[in-house]
Amino acid sequence: MGTIGEEENVQQSPLLRSFSSPDDDDGQLELSLKRTGTTWTAVAHIITGVIGAGVLSLAWSVAQLGWVAGPLLMIAFASVTILSARLLSDCYRYPDPQYGPSRVRSYMEAVGVYLGETQKIVCGIFVNESLYGCGIAYVITSAVSLRAIQKSNCYHKEGHQAACGYGDGLYMLLFGGIQIVVSQIPDFHNMEWLSVVAAIMSFAYSFIGLGLGFAKVIENGTIKGSISGVQTSNVADKLWLSFQALGDIAFAYPYAIILLEIQDTVKSPPPENETMKKASLIAVLVTTFFYLCCGCFGYAAFGSDTPGNLLTGFGFYEPYWLIDFANACIALHLVGGYQIYCQPIFAVAERWCSQKFPNSAFVNNFYTIKLPLLPGFQLSPFRLCFRTVYVLSTTGIAMLFPYFNLVLGVLGALNFWPMAIYFPVEMYIVQKKIGAWTRKWTVLRIFSFICFLVTVVGLVGSIQGLVSAKLS
Repeated sequence: MGTIGEEENVQQSPLLRSFSSPDDDDGQLELSLKRTGTTWTAVAHIITGVIGAGVLSLAWSVAQLGWVAGPLLMIAFASVTILSARLLSDCYRYPDPQYGPSRVRSYMEAVGVYLGETQKIVCGIFVNESLYGCGIAYVITSAVSLRAIQKSNCYHKEGHQAACGYGDGLYMLLFGGIQIVVSQIPDFHNMEWLSVVAAIMSFAYSFIGLGLGFAKVIENGTIKGSISGVQTSNVADKLWLSFQALGDIAFAYPYAIILLEIQDTVKSPPPENETMKKASLIAVLVTTFFYLCCGCFGYAAFGSDTPGNLLTGFGFYEPYWLIDFANACIALHLVGGYQIYCQPIFAVAERWCSQKFPNSAFVNNFYTIKLPLLPGFQLSPFRLCFRTVYVLSTTGIAMLFPYFNLVLGVLGALNFWPMAIYFPVEMYIVQKKIGAWTRKWTVLRIFSFICFLVTVVGLVGSIQGLVSAKLS
């Protein structure tokens, strides 16, 4: 039996340092860190962080926008992501981007340093909302994938016209139950194998989706789709679907929140910001090429019938074992991915309660649990209760709104402007001491405002679709 100590804080992953307190011993932390990262390790981190379940919705997004607007908007989002990364990478060292003596190791820390505590609190709301929202999206996606395995086997045995209808509520509960157990394992997020397995699974199902789309185009002998995309009965429906597609594409490019953590692994010389700018350019170009292939081959294969999720919408029926394998990869990826997104929230909640109630045995005491054939591990009553309630809440919301594309659209639109545009632009202006109403200041403000409008449009469209789907 023991209490939460300083050793736990020192062992936290880079992402968790986003929530570190001002009292942390930076000098001690600096000595414990050995930065050996290069351009290519940074590229690997970015690609691993970016490519995920969002790639499966891109074919549907291209279908709503058509052959011209779909690819162009993906390229536009990629360009904005590269610019955002360049601005943010200059904020790593303070006050000078190359020779500043102070390192800013996380997104929230950077906002606090450059923009003050009030902005840091606002940023914290968006960070936690983003992490919580990804948990909800992962519950939905995993359930859809598990259901797809059952449907795939049913179609293989009964024929493609069989009524293989299954609900996904049971699978959401199953996934939630697994996460309740997994969430109790201390320091699960520090196990390197977790990220390795998640990355392998991510690339596996993404390449399978790409390969099946390409094979389907060859089988059809023609490229389906049109310049204007899916036809609708009226202009309003077309606009709503296009707005939802914007949100889905925005969800597919999320790595501003982890950029500074990745940059903190890079060695110098050369200056870290130069390495990170090069790595971001390479990674986004590679990712965008991959996204364009997945989105465009999917649309070319199915045209107006493109499913919302390339691997679970049953545009593909055979080979059924490959589709089963791809969906199993998604589910395994999301088991680990869910933990990566929820552990920072667990850390900040548990640290706050520990500081708020230092004499509470319920909050601070740990008890060693020993199960047969398993190594002993420590369990806290507060950790058990809080983490269980957290998992139940994400599972419950997912069961209320089990709409893959719409939930991704809401999350992508909601976080795109504040996290990828507003805070990086504001920090860059402060760091570079750019005067108000100068040419550079005006261009940056116009750029930020245009991206804000894109976020509003995508968010409104996705929320409208979510409400309509729920009411219907």
